[in-house]
Amino acid sequence: MELKRYLQVIQKKLWLIALIVCCAVVLSVVKSVFFSTPVYEAEAKLIVNQTTQTEGQEEEPTINSVQTNIMLINTYKEILLTSAIMGKVSDQYPQLKASAREISTRTTVSAAAESQVMRLTYRDTSYENAVRGVNGIAKVFKEQIPSIMKIDNVTILNEASADEPAAPINYNPVMSVLLSFIVALIASVTLVFFIDYLDNTFKTEEELEEELGLPVLALITKNDKEDRKYKKDAKTSLMEEGKYATINQ
Repeated sequence: MELKRYLQVIQKKLWLIALIVCCAVVLSVVKSVFFSTPVYEAEAKLIVNQTTQTEGQEEEPTINSVQTNIMLINTYKEILLTSAIMGKVSDQYPQLKASAREISTRTTVSAAAESQVMRLTYRDTSYENAVRGVNGIAKVFKEQIPSIMKIDNVTILNEASADEPAAPINYNPVMSVLLSFIVALIASVTLVFFIDYLDNTFKTEEELEEELGLPVLALITKNDKEDRKYKKDAKTSLMEEGKYATINQ
């Protein structure tokens, strides 16, 4: 019975639920298409791997050197985001039109556990600038780390390419519409039940019988002006028809 009651409440206000959901979906589409600034992301990878040379021959890295390089990554992640690196990137790449602080906030540095690979990502409203930024950061960092740490153990694995297809990372119209639909549906149903909870009037005789547990013996209907006018016109029409029938007789 409770479930039936809930369905009745939803059915009575189905138009309101549909209106709210439609408005939310339309607003989501409009915002995504016309009011969202696309943000692009480019990625480059560095590897921290020091090798030593003896009489012109490279020696294979040992377990100790690998562990040392892994431990250095956390230090490198902090150094990379400092003004010592970002300031030079800002000076060498004026096309980015960003200060050292702005470049730092747009840059993300990460590394997998027990891995010597560092992943750099840079975000910008232009994909070309995103590619230029992440590649510039990688090059400047590789050039400056020997003078900062007195060790040359950073190599660029791969750079971002402007020729690769790019799509905004903050723009997904399907997901936006789906999310707005779900949120609006939940919100509208909640609103309908809240309105029904606050409404203590009876709309039908069935509701009154259910509340009091007594049958309804009589009803007093409410007539508005249109109903009275319609009844008056119908009465006048019947009277005219009666007069016409009397004359014919």
